[in-house]
Amino acid sequence: MTSLFDPAPDEDGAPVLDPGAPLAVRMRPRALDEVVGQQHLLGPRAPLRRLVESDEPMSLVLYGPPGTGKTTLAHVISLATKRQFVQLSALDSGVKEVRAVIQSAKRELTFSSRRTVLFIDEVHRFSKTQQDSLLSAVEDRIVSLIAATTENPFFSVVSPLLSRSLVLALQPLEDDDVRTLLHRALTSDRGLDGVVTLSPEAEEHLVRIAGGDGRKALTALESGAGAAKAVGSAEIDLATLETAVAQAAVRYDRQGDQHYDVASALIKSIRGSDVDAAMHYLARMVEAGEDPRFIARRLVISASEDIGMADPTALPLAVAAMQAVQMIGMPEGHFPLAQAVVHLATAPKSDAVTTAMGESVADVRKGLAGPVPPGLRDGHYAGAKKLGHAQTYVYPHSHPDGVVPQQYPPDALVGRDYYRPTGRGAEARLGERLAKLRAIVRRGR
Repeated sequence: MTSLFDPAPDEDGAPVLDPGAPLAVRMRPRALDEVVGQQHLLGPRAPLRRLVESDEPMSLVLYGPPGTGKTTLAHVISLATKRQFVQLSALDSGVKEVRAVIQSAKRELTFSSRRTVLFIDEVHRFSKTQQDSLLSAVEDRIVSLIAATTENPFFSVVSPLLSRSLVLALQPLEDDDVRTLLHRALTSDRGLDGVVTLSPEAEEHLVRIAGGDGRKALTALESGAGAAKAVGSAEIDLATLETAVAQAAVRYDRQGDQHYDVASALIKSIRGSDVDAAMHYLARMVEAGEDPRFIARRLVISASEDIGMADPTALPLAVAAMQAVQMIGMPEGHFPLAQAVVHLATAPKSDAVTTAMGESVADVRKGLAGPVPPGLRDGHYAGAKKLGHAQTYVYPHSHPDGVVPQQYPPDALVGRDYYRPTGRGAEARLGERLAKLRAIVRRGR
């Protein structure tokens, strides 16, 4: 059990922190207004602010990537509501430890009328039995449970516990939020107290490597400050910071030309089947702190635009990689991204789907449309039969081959071939089948 009861408070009721504690711990906010980011939860009339300010009994499941403030919010809630704070880690706590905390909370509530905030980090690692052991205490409001998880709680937390809790999704910090944290830590007496400054280049590098993770940004800043002090410098410059965090700065501006140049190079390398170049550009984007959702979207587009039916598995794999990134976040999200890049780059290529869509859209814009053939019109509503709708339609499933001669396009487009498969990959076999299908469908026109 790694429980953390309230440290001795100062005269304002805030816990007195060890000056040797990590910078991210020393800079932990003590009030809701100090929390950076998550305005969808903390803004005026937002759900979490309403709960805290009204001091309502609550149980929460906080869901989001690392470093977005889940532990911070738990501490702030306990301070704002003047409740006892107890922390358990699901990594090394079990039913025995949970029951001990609940018994302690009962005594505190009975003899001191003080409620307890029970914070459980990585609750998704608790077994069903361990999670079930919390139910009665949550139901009876003996504890206000705040459970944190980086995994989708609807898959990792038992339904009875979810039904008794408010599920709140935290978002990665914006770049400006990370900058706010860095500036505050540089000047605050709880932080670096103005002992060092941060060069603009080093600041941008910190923002990039943080990737929306506030704790990672402050940890790297503390390491850079230590490196600067070691060489007698009052400024953390880029070279010092790179040495301290052992991560080279990538010359890449997410808002400028290189953002588009590197993204373009990734897609063109995939299209050109150069898997090694594609992996290089993926690495540059990941290391520069590029939004992984942007990368994933580009891969999904590439799977249809450049591969299409030459490898029908490319699109579902790219979509799976995008969903995986959304579920697990970074840095682990770079693994499914890399798997998708390797698959797409080594897959047979075809732009036949892209060409088919482009030509069909162009014809529609030219006015080549015309009425839908009578046999294909909707015949389910009253009066459709009198109009002749669907009366000549031949049901393909009634034929042994599942294909029948029948006109499907408007008159103006009869015989028009939009989709022309290549001879690469799965399209080679598809081309043979398509020729037979067209011969049957168009027979007798």
